[in-house]
Amino acid sequence: MPVKFITATSEDAGQRIDNFLMRQYRDVPKTLIYRIIRKGEVRVNKGRVKQTTRIQEGDLIRIPPIKTAEKMEVKIPASQLERIEQSILYEDADLMVINKPSGVAVHGGSGVQFGLIEVVRELRPLAKRVELVHRLDRETSGCILLAKKASILKALHEQIREDKMVKEYLALLSAHWPKGKQKIDLPLLKNTLQSGERMVVVDPSGKPSISYFKVEQHFKEVDLVRVRLKTGRTHQIRVHAQSQGCPIVGDDKYGDKQVNKSFSKLGMKRLALHAQFLSFKHPGKGDEGLMKVEAPLHQDFQSIIEYLSSNDVDAVSII
Repeated sequence: MPVKFITATSEDAGQRIDNFLMRQYRDVPKTLIYRIIRKGEVRVNKGRVKQTTRIQEGDLIRIPPIKTAEKMEVKIPASQLERIEQSILYEDADLMVINKPSGVAVHGGSGVQFGLIEVVRELRPLAKRVELVHRLDRETSGCILLAKKASILKALHEQIREDKMVKEYLALLSAHWPKGKQKIDLPLLKNTLQSGERMVVVDPSGKPSISYFKVEQHFKEVDLVRVRLKTGRTHQIRVHAQSQGCPIVGDDKYGDKQVNKSFSKLGMKRLALHAQFLSFKHPGKGDEGLMKVEAPLHQDFQSIIEYLSSNDVDAVSII
């Protein structure tokens, strides 16, 4: 492939050069992107750049030859396309919010042929710049926000950095939440085990992580809690809940196997964590753009709450 020159548009303005390149070459490993920047092979207006350099409209970007692997065409089943189409909670020309089902990864890779973003790109082929604004674990259901324009993505990321985007979750815990405990301020560190499995642990050398827990419903031996995030670390709610002796029901990584087995018999066969509310300011609507989107609980989660509410003693006596 020859050297490529791209002139940045108004949609590109303000993006970091590394993120710009990752969107241009979605199938190229991040390590390669960082390497060509570090070696000075990527130039902006003929000058070397750092990965944190932000581009402006009109900048001339030089990209060296990049060999991409032949990507196998993946056929997304019509049933999956329809499932996600029916899960759209809000959509306009700038962004969309989806009530992601549990079990759907946000993107393909690591043994997953396709994820939510690939499905959306097939559903909306004219939305050339659609990107995830944030992520949810594969087993977590609920609100996930996508931007259709680079300028919208940038503005929404700025809201996240400035703590102006509010995310609220519902979680069913396998034990009673400590009375009077609300704020969990424990640093989290990513670890990769020899098996390759990724685990997150509480560690003083980890990244600052803050969650706020509030009991919504108190059952005989389990609690339904609402969680609001101050930070958005990998597995944050799951590990913070576990740190208090209250792992989330259905958590096969940090949870209680016996509790999970008991609730599976009751129909809750997955992680009982749901991103219920998402509040943010719509970048394209000015002062009138404050939005709060609610993702209804999926049937399995709704049913287990109803079951516990009406059969409290019987429901938890098997645990």
